[in-house]
Amino acid sequence: MFPCGHKGYGQGCHRCLQERLLLEQKQQQRRQWENSFAQDPIDLTDLPNHVVVKARYIIAGLQTQTDYRQFGGKRLRHNRSIVSIPVTRNYRMLCRDYGSFLVPQEVLSHEDYNVCKPGGY
Repeated sequence: MFPCGHKGYGQGCHRCLQERLLLEQKQQQRRQWENSFAQDPIDLTDLPNHVVVKARYIIAGLQTQTDYRQFGGKRLRHNRSIVSIPVTRNYRMLCRDYGSFLVPQEVLSHEDYNVCKPGGY
């Protein structure tokens, strides 16, 4: 009987060792994920993981001069220098057009996007 309560032979509990290694691996992956936000040009920390991955894909495409229309982006009617790109069904990325390149400004939920769209940008 090991101090942890598990039964077995040997000097240590292999079951607890395996659980501890798995926990350390998950913590390391979480730290890597959190550290990856430092390289993003805009704040993506409060977004769901699948939205962050898709937003990073779009940002990488914009940095390589991919046309925003390939991502389904459209110019806003009230301010033609702002481009709205759908990230997922519920999130939009707003970018500012500086002639030869687009600069991402922020990623908004569809509800926040509908509220801010008419005036702020």
